[in-house]
Amino acid sequence: MLMAMVTMGAISVVASFGLGVAAKKFAVEIDPKVQEIDSALPHANCGACGYAGCAGFAAAVATGQAPVSGCPPGGAAAAKKIAAIMGVDAPEMPERMLARVYCLGGHQEAVEKFEYHGVQDCNAAILVAGGSKSCVYGCLGLASCVRACPFDAMYMSENGLPVVVDDKCTGCGLCIPPCPKNLIELVPENKDVHIFCRSLDKGSDTKKVCSTGCTACTKCEKVCPYNAITIDSFLARIDYSRCTNCGLCVPVCPTNIISDLIPVREVAYIHDDCIGCLICKKVCPVDAITGESKQLHIVDSVMCVGCTICADKCPPKVIEMRPQQRYKNELEKVLSGVA
Repeated sequence: MLMAMVTMGAISVVASFGLGVAAKKFAVEIDPKVQEIDSALPHANCGACGYAGCAGFAAAVATGQAPVSGCPPGGAAAAKKIAAIMGVDAPEMPERMLARVYCLGGHQEAVEKFEYHGVQDCNAAILVAGGSKSCVYGCLGLASCVRACPFDAMYMSENGLPVVVDDKCTGCGLCIPPCPKNLIELVPENKDVHIFCRSLDKGSDTKKVCSTGCTACTKCEKVCPYNAITIDSFLARIDYSRCTNCGLCVPVCPTNIISDLIPVREVAYIHDDCIGCLICKKVCPVDAITGESKQLHIVDSVMCVGCTICADKCPPKVIEMRPQQRYKNELEKVLSGVA
């Protein structure tokens, strides 16, 4: 028994020594830059960069195979740190993108054709007669996209629709593949007016299955001063390269499918060095501006929708967009001075 213990001990010592020698001889040197870059990453291991994880992306950057700005979750902050590590100038970051779910047909708005009691996954549910929603284009509300988000930037509303938390969204796009209806897109964060519908049915058919679906009535298309909205396959679509967030399409939509995500819009304020050229008055789509030729023009803050068209067209650039309360205070001063 003693001999066996001694023998095992000797073997352990020899094996340990051999492993130590092998570790030194066959050790793989790690570029210090890889570790530094890795420490600057958010470690979500989401794969949005195109690599298996943060470590893979860090190694690719260090060898010049990936750009320093290739981490969407890290954004500009991470890109700046990585650029400093690599000894290069921080690149100009592309516009921040946010996920948007293009459906407002929840429990209250959309008609259900049956009760689904299967696997709580959208891709499983769609295999059963295309899902429980009568609108074949509508969100199934089983939270597959929410579970796919590694940043806790989505949750399900009481109405059974996914909601994006803008402050947490990194634009990684991982919520997009789990949606079998292709309702989720990445959109520039500065685009605040959206048509939240993807139904391609005729208007009459859409109204039968959803109270808040697009009926292709063309009202939004007609009112848009920038030709940013077109009707394609019975669905109104916004060209974000043309859209200026004027919001004129929002109030004319009969089904309230167009949403304005700007919490409080600013209103136009005309400074007292206005030359009274009448241009702003002529271009105002809601007739919120009054004034005679060569006289100071006034904007009705209640009627003003904050579309900025007058400010864009004003030749002397004396129109400023301001919060409504500040506008009221300044207007009172101007009118008291005139009196």
